[in-house]
Amino acid sequence: MSNLVGNWNYPTTVRFGAGRISELPQHCRDLGMTRPLLVTDRGLANLPIVADTVALLAAAGLPAAVFSDVHPNPTGADVNNGLAVLRDGKHDGVIAFGGGSALDAAKAIALMAGQTRPLWDFEDRADWWTRIDPNGMVPVVAVPTTSGTGSEVGRASVILDEAVSVKKIIFHPKMLPARVICDPALTVGLPAFLTAATGIDALSHNLEAWCAPGFHPQADGIAQQGIILIQESLRAAYKDGTNIDARSKMMAASLMGATAFQKGLGAMHSIAHVVGAQLHAHHGLLNAIVMPYVLVHNRSAIEPRIVVLARSMGLEPTFEAFLAWVLELRAATHTPHTLDAVGVTEAHVTSFAAASVDDPSTGSNPLPMDAAAFESLYRRCLTGNLTA
Repeated sequence: MSNLVGNWNYPTTVRFGAGRISELPQHCRDLGMTRPLLVTDRGLANLPIVADTVALLAAAGLPAAVFSDVHPNPTGADVNNGLAVLRDGKHDGVIAFGGGSALDAAKAIALMAGQTRPLWDFEDRADWWTRIDPNGMVPVVAVPTTSGTGSEVGRASVILDEAVSVKKIIFHPKMLPARVICDPALTVGLPAFLTAATGIDALSHNLEAWCAPGFHPQADGIAQQGIILIQESLRAAYKDGTNIDARSKMMAASLMGATAFQKGLGAMHSIAHVVGAQLHAHHGLLNAIVMPYVLVHNRSAIEPRIVVLARSMGLEPTFEAFLAWVLELRAATHTPHTLDAVGVTEAHVTSFAAASVDDPSTGSNPLPMDAAAFESLYRRCLTGNLTA
């Protein structure tokens, strides 16, 4: 086992280290849970790690039901169905168990436990979060099983509104899980493809936070160190999924990215949200595909910061060296180079570009983005054009 173990209280209570899933029953008790609902996804539901976790809870006198009807891009219907299970079973807390999809769905279910308004009334717009009755929420223990979204330390959920095919952010400060168990041993069985896609998703969070405009030295420091951890560990985790040190560093980097991106995201996520909603492609894979094109597009605004970042990573302190590192990482993890790999065509460009303008991540892109800028960027992502 790795010696990368820690008890952290930032941004919430985090218990980090291989084997620490054993502490789950105590965390549930600390939060007053007696009948938790474990929310996961279909892919995990029948695997031993879920059965073992339910057995662990049962042995501690905490009978848990499992809800796993969660899509890879969780939908409003997923949340409503999980809410019905929560209420029917009189569950008094939620265990968010899995990748970003399961964690986002679980946090939204816990939010909705005692609300009287529909989910979309709580979209992250203006002060809509004040419509939420905090007393109507139930506590959450988050247990990530991938190293990508960092949703375990997030105050929001990204949920697909199927009626309009738009991903919407549901936000409340108290959506931040009260307890987090980061056990990198739970990620050992993650396939290489998902290790890469989720890992480069973590990179995109740290990188877009680092590049976002504004003064936020705390976020900058976290993002910079998160990128260094990914540099040290993603290839190793991809090549050997049993490498606990590499898995540990990737899990920490994932958490760090989600902590840092309160500073802002950017066009990588603006595109990934739209394409994911429309074509149901994997979110992390989309960020991995578009990353170099967004970097080149934003070069005039971010080059000085990329030079600082490259130097801290031990690379030649140039934009070109950092871009080459990104391209080499994508190649080493067999990431597709263009968006046609996930079904995007020229026919999608105009409508996808317009939708990307309206995405919440667009406002913190280093350069202002309008429909024409996004159309140009989408075409670069389709043709593989990385010229300035």
